[in-house]
Amino acid sequence: MRKNIVAGNWKMNKALEEGNSLASEIVNIVANEVKDDTIVVLNPPYIHLSSVQHLLKDAKQVFLGAQNCNENTSGAYTGEISVDMLKSVGVEYVILGHSERREYYKESNELLAKKVNTVLDNGLIPIFCCGESLKIREAGTHVDFVCNQLTDSLFHLSPEKFEKVVIAYEPIWAIGTGVTASTDQAQEMHAELRKHLASKYGDTIADETTILYGGSCKPDNAKELFANPDVDGGLIGGASLKSRDFVEIVKSF
Repeated sequence: MRKNIVAGNWKMNKALEEGNSLASEIVNIVANEVKDDTIVVLNPPYIHLSSVQHLLKDAKQVFLGAQNCNENTSGAYTGEISVDMLKSVGVEYVILGHSERREYYKESNELLAKKVNTVLDNGLIPIFCCGESLKIREAGTHVDFVCNQLTDSLFHLSPEKFEKVVIAYEPIWAIGTGVTASTDQAQEMHAELRKHLASKYGDTIADETTILYGGSCKPDNAKELFANPDVDGGLIGGASLKSRDFVEIVKSF
C-alpha cells in the first residue's frame, strides 16, 4: 500500500534561528494535531540539517530530507554535498531533479540517473521530480515529455531499487506563479505517470508508488488535490515556510 507524504521544500530560505523555530513549530503541531499516518518530510537548506535533526529525534512521523546531493561520494567538488555527509546528520530523503535544479543548473536526465543511483545505493530515499514547462504543456506534448524523464532517469533501476523511489510531479508553469493545475489536470498527469510506471514495472509496483503533486499547493486547495485517487501528497514550496499553513496541508487527507 502506497504512503501519503507531504514534503516541505524550504529552498534557499530561513537563517539558522528562523529555521529552528519553524521546524520546532511544525514538529509540535504535527504531534498535537495529525492523527493519521501521513509521513512529513522537512527539506531545509544544508545549514539547518544538524539542528533540525536534533528537533526531530522524538518525532514519530516527521523525517529529515535534503534538497540535493552530488552524484559522487567524495572528492574535489567545491560547494557540493555528498550522500555520506547527509547520512551523517540523519537525512533519510533527498530531493532530486527539482525543476529549479534542471533549469538553473542544467541538470540532465542522465546526471539525475547517476544521482538516483548514489542515493539508493547508500540507503536513502530519492524524491524524484519531473514536470513540464508552459511551452511544452501548450504544445500538447507534456505527457510524453514527463514520461521520458522517468524513462531516462529511473527505468534502469531493478524493481527492488525502484520500489524505494518517491516521485513528485511538478507542472513548472504552476510553481511560484500562484497558478495551480486543476484537480483534473493533476489527476490526469498522475494517472499517466502511474500507467507509464506499470508499463515497465507492472501494475503492483506502479500502484504502490507514491506520486506527489508539486505546484502551488496550499491549505485551500490541498484537500481537493489530495482527494484524487492518484495524488498521494505534495511537495510543498512557499506554504512550507509557514508552520500553520504547512500542517493544514498535512491534515488535508
